Amino acid sequence: MRKRQLVSSARGRQNAPLTAQPHERATKAHIGPIDNEDITTMSESRPEQIAPYGSWKSAIDADLLVQGSVRLSEASLVDGRAYWLESRPTEKGRSVLVQFCPKQGRRDVIPAPLSIRSKAHEYGGASYLVCGDTVYFVLADDQRIYRMPLEKALPEAISPEGDFRYADFCLDSRRNRLLCVQEDYSAEGEARARIVAIDLQDPLGSAPDIIAEGADFYSNPALSPNGRQLCYLRWYHPNMPWDSTELCLAQLSDDGAIDNVTVVAGGREESIFQPQWSPEGELFYVSDRSDWWNIYRLGEEAPLWATAAEFATPQWVFGMSTYGFLNSDEILCTFTEGGRWHLARIDIHARSHQILQHAFCDIESVHCESHKAVMIAAGGSEFPSVMGFDNHSGKFTRIASSNSSDLPDELFSHAQAIQFPAGDREVHGFYYPPHNPHFSAPEGTLPPLIVFSHGGPTGATSAGLNLKIQFWTSRGFAILDVNYSGSTGYGRRYRERLRDNWGILDVEDVCAGAEYLVSRGLADPERLLIKGGSAGGYTVLAALTFHNTFSAGASHYGIGDLSTLARDTHKFESRYLDKLVGPWPEAEARYRERSPIEHVDQLSCPVIFFQGLEDKVVPPNQAQTMVDALKAQGIPVAYITFENEGHGFRGGDSIKMALEGELEFYSRVFGFPLPQPGPGINIANLNQ
Repeated sequence: MRKRQLVSSARGRQNAPLTAQPHERATKAHIGPIDNEDITTMSESRPEQIAPYGSWKSAIDADLLVQGSVRLSEASLVDGRAYWLESRPTEKGRSVLVQFCPKQGRRDVIPAPLSIRSKAHEYGGASYLVCGDTVYFVLADDQRIYRMPLEKALPEAISPEGDFRYADFCLDSRRNRLLCVQEDYSAEGEARARIVAIDLQDPLGSAPDIIAEGADFYSNPALSPNGRQLCYLRWYHPNMPWDSTELCLAQLSDDGAIDNVTVVAGGREESIFQPQWSPEGELFYVSDRSDWWNIYRLGEEAPLWATAAEFATPQWVFGMSTYGFLNSDEILCTFTEGGRWHLARIDIHARSHQILQHAFCDIESVHCESHKAVMIAAGGSEFPSVMGFDNHSGKFTRIASSNSSDLPDELFSHAQAIQFPAGDREVHGFYYPPHNPHFSAPEGTLPPLIVFSHGGPTGATSAGLNLKIQFWTSRGFAILDVNYSGSTGYGRRYRERLRDNWGILDVEDVCAGAEYLVSRGLADPERLLIKGGSAGGYTVLAALTFHNTFSAGASHYGIGDLSTLARDTHKFESRYLDKLVGPWPEAEARYRERSPIEHVDQLSCPVIFFQGLEDKVVPPNQAQTMVDALKAQGIPVAYITFENEGHGFRGGDSIKMALEGELEFYSRVFGFPLPQPGPGINIANLNQ
């Protein structure tokens, strides 16, 4: 139910008074968090055309999100060469390993039509490992592990056939074996999780050796530099990895057998993230024992840098990395504070730090090697990119961008960090004013507002450049992207607000955010919309069902029936709702009370649903049941399905239809014109 997308107004803007009209534009830059009293709006000083909000023609169209865009993930740095995965919508979401060498440039490592993707935990991650001249990877089609020389050879399967999934590789070169996490689906009941070792001399000669088993989940196997110790994370139902994890340390014999295992950190109400060995053989990790995820060295009580900031993010996928070792003395790390991601160097021995200057506001996948680093980073005006960093010069280099379009900064609406009250608590979010340099709205009108509800619900949004937001703002919509109670980035206590309160506090927060902007004169109270995917889709449906704030909504593979989700979802999240709602089935009455499908008679506004028919996280029957109920009640409803999509849309046609179909839905429901026809979706009951 997951994944995260700061906060600067951009080059050439200043903050105007909160009461400024939405078409006013300013000219001075502002850096840092923006006070609520300084929320600004945007437009050119004198646009060429006047047209209703929502109807503006924009260069940021759905084709731009597909033809020129890729999704970047899993950056790494090996022997001076950068690697990353590109998920390409134009190739139906095929995920390709790309290599960049400073002298030879970039190239695809695996041939078409092969695709790299792990389905472990459903969300995957850590699906490849490059060591020397060899790459090990999970093939999307059969979920087996393959190895392949980097120089144009055919891949060779090294894991057995069967119903297994793999992720999180670690090479044990001393013993010529590959360590990894295995999920075994071959028996009845839940999949069994293990850490296994594959003999690289004769990989298919026998089943992989089991290194660790017995826990419900494992991740992050990592060998010490001398090969004599193995660390890993494990956790048990009903915990998620951001609730309680254990950092285990095992001693290894010469043949690789485990002599003993000790839990050295974590446990009850403590989340451990990214254990990693330094070049000197010391073990480091991130812990939230102080309320904030800070970096620790094993054996020390105090963090390297005690600060009210988060050096971790929810471990929805394998292989997440927020820090690395530039050398024996320095760590390069990223951390989030007030919604903005920063970079810093930490001197391990002096326990001092230096914050680096950069234009990024969203940073992930940090990996280091010999005074260099790679990461995936985005700015308020910069597409997510694979970035290189040289520790000696302090310079950043763009290696690859997620979008090939050369769009000018003047097209973009820029996020402004806001805080607003929801009951007795303060909630965080990002406000994007409607903005298009070629259009202005008629005097005296207010823009429709779309409230974005991120997935998870344990997740977060950020303000890195996101064309899926700019698609809307450039057409005249205002956007509020809410980090509702339960989101990460604001400490463990903020994250735990949602314990037993999912469907209550998150819903109150998104409603309060919309009402806050209405009270400031920045949104049309008659055209308040809400959209979200997965867990965010549940918040959408709950807000539309149990509150009267919004006039319409869009659910992307969202949840309508909590009881069905508790019974049907996959292992990784099968006990997630125990903490968010209550233990199942003991708290069944609470599940029914908070399920929109049980109270569909209270939902009286138009809704559009988008659903992948191969979704294993939120099965399609969730959407179908809601759609059938709304049709029966005579409420306008549209249902768009995608045959070859799962939880989240990867194919270009699907991404395009989801955007254009949603825009057409709003235009027909609220009666504003579009500059060009939509895809012609069917909306049941619209004219009744």
